This record gives sequence, structure tokens and C-alpha cells, in this order.
Amino acid sequence: MTDHVHDLRSVREATDRLLTAVAKLDNAALAEESHLPGWTRGHILAHLARNADALVNVFEGRPMYESGTARDTDIERDAGRLLEEHLADLRDSTARFMATTEHDQDWSRTVELRNGVTDLAANVPFRRWIEVDLHHVDLNIGYELSDLSDEFTDREIAFLADRWSGRPDVPPVTLWLGYDGTGPTWHTGGTEGTPVTLGGPRDELLGWLAGRGLQGAHLAVLAGDALPELPPL
Repeated sequence: MTDHVHDLRSVREATDRLLTAVAKLDNAALAEESHLPGWTRGHILAHLARNADALVNVFEGRPMYESGTARDTDIERDAGRLLEEHLADLRDSTARFMATTEHDQDWSRTVELRNGVTDLAANVPFRRWIEVDLHHVDLNIGYELSDLSDEFTDREIAFLADRWSGRPDVPPVTLWLGYDGTGPTWHTGGTEGTPVTLGGPRDELLGWLAGRGLQGAHLAVLAGDALPELPPL
């Protein structure tokens, strides 16, 4: 089973890193565009705070969000706040999330997330780590995919490769770390279409899977026709 204690420590470290970086901004910077289309930096910070509260709901057996509409409304409501309000909200919501994880509980139980998705409770801390670290990149304040730790990137590549597996709109894809097949390898996609093998550095592999950065533009197509285009996450 996933080491949730390790992942919770990583959530705390990633959150502290993000808060330190965001504290150097000003109110005007929060209204500027992020890397996510249609979202400002304020939208991302609002989402991160509300996601922490949503995961408290998950741990306590309530629906993650009241509805998709309510989720979006809350983000829009909070996006335009002042910097200090965003920082305080993210600190407080993170504290609530961490406090919930300190309760005695069955980490092997199945919990329900959004849209009927289920997972083991032990995997939820890593999901939160994903939210914090990838959205730190999305803030467009100098933290890049290449700054993510190798451990995080390898695990997120595996997570997303599994997410895209079995999709009929994605051809069979083999991902190589590097170019000669001697490093870690992941498989994703469906069973139809021309198989493709892609090779390159961690950040490029993750960028393609997550639709971030250059979205794999610098990956080498080692077998197959071309770099497949993935649907939106």
C-alpha cells in the first residue's frame, strides 16, 4: 500500500514551497493569466484551497463537492481576493486537511472522489500532492516541470499513464525515460491504432501526459508515425 505518511509530509513541503513563492507576488499579479486557459493565478489559489476542503469531505464520508456547479462557483467567488486572503485561506484549508489525516482511520478503505471515481484512502495524500505541485507549475511564476522531484514525476507519469490506459481514442503508447529503453518504461493508451514509442526526459514525458508545458513537443518518436494528441484531462 502507498506510504501515506511519506506523502503527507511531501504535501506539507510542497505547500510550504508554494506559499513561500506566492507570498512574493502582489495583488496585481494574482489577476494575471496562469498557464491554465481561462484561469488567473487567483483562480488556481482558490481552487487549491477549496480542493483541500473537498478532500476533508472525502475522508469524512461526504460528497467531495456539493456539485460541479458549486465547485466552479466557489472558485469564481474566491479568485479575485487579495493576496493575504488567499495565503490565509490556503494555510487554513491545508491545516484542516492535515488535521483530518491525523485521525485514526482505515487507510485501506475505498473512498469516493469526483464523478464517481473511487480510490484507496491511502492514495488521497498523493492526489493532494499532485494538486499542489502541478498547480504550482500552472501559476506561471518560475516553477517548472523540470523543477519537480524525480520521485514525484515518476509516480505522476505512472498515475497518468494508468489514467489514459484503455482509452480507444489513444493509440498504444510506450514511454521511455531516455532514448534507448534501458531506463524506466511505462505503457498507456488503448489497443487500436499504430503503436507509438516515445522517449525523452521526465519533464517532457509528464508534459505530454498532463497537457502541460510544451506538451511533449521535444519527445523523440522512436516508433510509430507521430506524437499522439491526447484529449483534455
